[in-house]
Amino acid sequence: MIKITVANKQSDYVLLENLADTIWREHYIPIVGKPQIDYMLDKFQSAKAIQNQIENEGFEYFIMHFDKKPAGYLGIKKERDYLFLSKIYVLRSHRGKKIGKAAMLKAEEKAKAYQLKAIRLGVNINNTNSIKAYEKLGFEKIHTFVTDIGNGFVMDDFIMEKRV
Repeated sequence: MIKITVANKQSDYVLLENLADTIWREHYIPIVGKPQIDYMLDKFQSAKAIQNQIENEGFEYFIMHFDKKPAGYLGIKKERDYLFLSKIYVLRSHRGKKIGKAAMLKAEEKAKAYQLKAIRLGVNINNTNSIKAYEKLGFEKIHTFVTDIGNGFVMDDFIMEKRV
């Protein structure tokens, strides 16, 4: 059974940091390399960074559970005209169990509650499996975007959008 809970306390932020560390290392090292993953985990997905995003930057994080065990997480932010889907990650061992789909439905529910007409996300241009999954869920590529994230690293992404 899938359950989605709000991340809103220190123990949740530590859990998210641990999930991020596992998921990012198993999925992203072949795409962008270990040095960039180490940097991004520390800068964007540490418990401290997540707490700051929630308390000061308007992000909301959710923990996805499968059979009462943490299986992934979702991070969103309300923008003026759309919901920014910042994070949607599922442990490799739990993929194929409709957890990502449940998280996407949660994002759609939040977008509608905020009276927004679209959800947008960024996905690395070399992350072909995720791009295919997003397209299957109704997302379309709307443009590319290169972001300097510091320390000599960039995020080279497709921006994808789904109307809700």
